[in-house]
Parts: sequence; C-alpha cells; structure tokens
Amino acid sequence: MPGTMRFLGKIDLMVRLLILAILLASVLPATGGARDIAQWVSNAAIFVLFFLNGLRLPRREVIRGIGNWRFLLPLVMWCFGAMALAGKGLELGLAGAMPPMVALGFLYLGVLPSTVQSATAYSSLAGGNVASSVVAAALTNILGVFVCTPLFVALGGGGAADMGLEGLAKVFGMLILPFAIGQGLQTRMSGWVAGHRNLVTWMDRLSIAIAVYVAFSGAVEQGLWVRVGAGEWAVLLAAVCAMLVFAFAGSWLVAGAIGLDRGDRIAFLFAGAQKSVAMGAPLAAVLFPPAVAGMVLLPLLAYHLLQLVVSAPLAARLASHDRSSPGSAD
Repeated sequence: MPGTMRFLGKIDLMVRLLILAILLASVLPATGGARDIAQWVSNAAIFVLFFLNGLRLPRREVIRGIGNWRFLLPLVMWCFGAMALAGKGLELGLAGAMPPMVALGFLYLGVLPSTVQSATAYSSLAGGNVASSVVAAALTNILGVFVCTPLFVALGGGGAADMGLEGLAKVFGMLILPFAIGQGLQTRMSGWVAGHRNLVTWMDRLSIAIAVYVAFSGAVEQGLWVRVGAGEWAVLLAAVCAMLVFAFAGSWLVAGAIGLDRGDRIAFLFAGAQKSVAMGAPLAAVLFPPAVAGMVLLPLLAYHLLQLVVSAPLAARLASHDRSSPGSAD
C-alpha cells in the first residue's frame, strides 16, 4: 500500500482528477434529474473557471511579449492551422473505423489552444525561454476563447454542435463574458488571487473534472463502453500517438526552420505540441449535449494523458543536452 500511494503521488493531480471523474461517471453516472443538477453545477463551474482564467492570464506579460511576432505568429499558425488540419485529416481518415463522434474528436482536439501551466513548466525544466512560454500560453488561450468554436465549425464540425443563436449565446455567456470580466477586474483582484493561490488552483481543476464527469455520464448512459470496442480503442490510441508524433516533431522542426534560438525553440515545442483540456472539456460541455460531449472528448483526454508522459522525459533530455553542450543551438 505505501508503494502504491507513493506511485499515485507522482502522478499529476489533474491527471488523477480526470481519471477519477471518468471512473465515477462509469460506475455512477448522473442521469435523469440528477443529470440536470449536475449540468447546472458544471455550467456554474465553467463560468467560474473562465472568470479565473481572465484574472490570471497576465496582460502585462502579453503586452510585453506581443511584439515578438517572429515567435508568436508561426506559433499561432501552427496551433490553429497545422494542428487543426492534422485533426481534420485524422477525422476523415478514421471515418468508418470508429464512431463518428469519436472521429470528430480529433478535429476538436486539433483546434484547441496550448496548455498554460504544463507547457510553461516543461519549458522551464528543459531550459527554454520561460518568458516566451508564458506569453505564448497566454496568447493562444486568449485567442482560443474566440477562435476555437468558429474554426471548429469552419472545418466541418458544426453539424454536431448546436451553433445557432442559442449556441453562440451559450459560448458568449459561459466563456467569453466571464473571461472579459476577469480581465477587467485583474488589477483589482490580483492580490486576492495571489493570496488564495491554492484555492484558485483547486477551483480550476475541479471545474474541469466536473465538466468531464458530466460529459462522460451522458456518454456512459448512451452505451460508451459498448459502442467503442477493443479494436476501436486500439485505433484511437494509435491515432493519438500519431498526432503526438506530428505535434512534437513538427513543432521542433518548424521552430528550427524559422531560426529561433534554442530557448525560444524549446518554448515553441511545448506550446505548439500540447493541447489544453482546461479549454477543451468546458467548451465541449457548452457546445455538445452530454452524450455527444463524452465521445468527442475521448481523443483529447487520451492525448492529454500521453502528452504528459512524453513531455517529462523529453524535457529532461533537452536539459541534459544543454548541460553537456552549453551554447548549443541545434
């Protein structure tokens, strides 16, 4: 038992919460009247999550780094261009090999922005430019609030999402509005956020876990574990691995091709390859009914777990390379 506890303690807390949410939804899904209550709680949590994102994403850092277009413009084009097209390609390639909503999840995965905390943390661990990483994460997530939904619809995902006036109103009211309020109150409430960092972090993570629980409850009720067989799970994981290889190798090669120095190249790598479940899970809860959202989220959740598995040894390898070859710019 002590060995098991030590092993679990090494797993990222967000990963543990996501696994717990999936297991709980599988064993005790919210159905009927309970689902309505859970959906209301999830909606409220999503509003709070994006309000907190607005409070925390540093305007000064964004303004200070916004002039580095040599770094930022290619990153934005990679995150919302190349990755989105890769996701669309996988969606088309997997048609018939798995349920359509799971295949659609690869397009959804592709249009999402980078992570904030883990991309910056791994960039720092690898010896990358932390300032560039912070600015990149902030910018892609600010853009993501406005870009993800129209980009998803433009590439062919609108048929699965409620994107009439009601759908647009939900996106505005639950994502953009609280984010804008948080940005507006950032100066006044920065002290409160700094003084309650642990509380804010837990609120952030629990909001994501609740959104995942509600989405998976709907999918389980619709027969998720029956409709997706063992062979389809194998195809799903193989496709996620292919997406990971494209994301990490492509980010590294693009950063080298545009001539970034090693610190910025490392920042580009992690910001360009990682995808945000903090944006993806709440947005899916807004765009899709629960039965659809759970299916669409499968590629994102698998990608999120595997990107952390890949990032840790990769960051350590990059850091050891810097120690053995100081000044290297390969």
